[in-house]
Amino acid sequence: MSRSGGGGRHGSEGGSAAVHAPGPCAASQRALAECHRAAARGPLKPEVLCRHLNRALAECLVTSCCPGETEAVRTLCGSAGTALKRSQCQRARIDLSLCLEAHQDP
Repeated sequence: MSRSGGGGRHGSEGGSAAVHAPGPCAASQRALAECHRAAARGPLKPEVLCRHLNRALAECLVTSCCPGETEAVRTLCGSAGTALKRSQCQRARIDLSLCLEAHQDP
């Protein structure tokens, strides 16, 4: 869970404790919750039916917590490149990981 109100693995996906997404992600969270409610009435599992919404919420939460680091990963890791670009991509991923870790509750 994040200090800013969202969390990676503990969101609506697993049906565990409620997580309140920050402002820009609230609509994604509501859509995911509604999808899970609808899936409960049908034959498909929520993990299958709501996968696209789960991913959208996760991306929103990560971008909200670590916008610069997220953009660096998108820019540097979007395609294969030189050894230098691969090294920069790896560093950007580490920076994003550290940023997300800093936003987790103890």
